[in-house]
This record gives sequence, structure tokens and C-alpha cells, in this order.
Amino acid sequence: MSSRIVVFGAGGRAGRRAVAEAVGRGHRVTAVVRDTRTYRDLSGDGVSLVAGDVTRADSVAELAAGHDAAINAAGRLDMPSTEFYVSAAHALLDGLARAGVGRLVLVGIGSTLETDPGVAVHDAPGFPEEARAFSLGHTAELDVLRAARTDLDWLVLAPPPVVLDDEAPRTGRYRTGDHRVLPSADGASGFSYADLAVALIDEIESPKHHRSLTAVAA
Repeated sequence: MSSRIVVFGAGGRAGRRAVAEAVGRGHRVTAVVRDTRTYRDLSGDGVSLVAGDVTRADSVAELAAGHDAAINAAGRLDMPSTEFYVSAAHALLDGLARAGVGRLVLVGIGSTLETDPGVAVHDAPGFPEEARAFSLGHTAELDVLRAARTDLDWLVLAPPPVVLDDEAPRTGRYRTGDHRVLPSADGASGFSYADLAVALIDEIESPKHHRSLTAVAA
């Protein structure tokens, strides 16, 4: 069954893959970017390219109206990570509620997953401080989502704490866990944006995880 999906941050690696995966399955996608002139290549059959701001509830509400689900793959490096992700979380909660969208799947980051009880990857000794600051923005986003009194069925999917492969072909295979880093599977060597996109769209078509931080890996 075809759905209408709005993808915030459609111009990034994860966002582009999510758009392609959704369109490939016959869904209609609204691809939201900050400047449409930079991402004209995203336009095509099944895709409407629009400008928007995921940190503004009014923008989210306007662009999400009439859609069945939303994906947030947006990120910014020109402002503090905590400021961006907290603002985006509040705007998505408010805007999607106003638009009547019931499902939101967000792209997380593997460094927020736990290696031991209460110990995230970004808490490990020697973890780069700049990377930790960025990761803490995702943690703050998750805190906002968990604290919200909302009917929105949200999910944060976090890939492994490695650099994802943007060239590897789609296999359609992946595993999910909980809030902990998934142990490596036999023969697994990293994870791809293409298969992350498969997991994102699967969680829209057939939701299996709800209101949680969930690890996804090969």
C-alpha cells in the first residue's frame, strides 16, 4: 500500500537513501531540504522537493500535512549539536501532531548506544571531544522525545558506531536490538546507508519498535 512520507534532511547521505528506498517501493515522498537549489537532483518521479526548517514547528506542520509518516535524517554542523537536535525534537513533536502524522522514525547515531549499563560509546575514555559533543546532541534529542506527552509513535534507529558505507549496494538484510551496541555478526564488516534506509522504511510500513532507541546493524 502506497504511503506519503515526508523526509526531513533529504539531502544528506541517510536522507537520500531513505528517499530512494521509499520511492523504489512505490511510496510518494516529500523531500525537505534547507535550500532546494542545492539539491535539485532529488526531484523526480514520486518525489516533491521543498524547502523547510525542521527546527520550526510551523514549517514541520505545513510540510507534513497530508502525510502518513515522517523520517528525520537532518543534521547541522553550523550550530551547537544540542541546540539543533533539541529544537528539532520539539518542532517535530509539535508540528507532526498538528499535521496529524502518527509515525516518526529518526536517524540516530551509534555513539549513543550503550556498551555497559549506563555507559554510552561516547563516554569511553579517549573518545574525541568534538565527536562526543555532537553525540550528546542526539542524547538530548532522545531525552526530549522520552519526556514528551504525545500520541506520536516515534522511534530512533541507531546504526553501529562506525563510518557507514555510502557505496555498498543494498542487501536488504539487517538486525535490530535494543539500546545497546549490537555484537558483530559472523562475516559482518560494517553497515551501509542503503541498508539503513531499508530498516527506516520497514519501520514505516510495518512498525516493530516503538518509542525507543533501537540499534540496527548488519
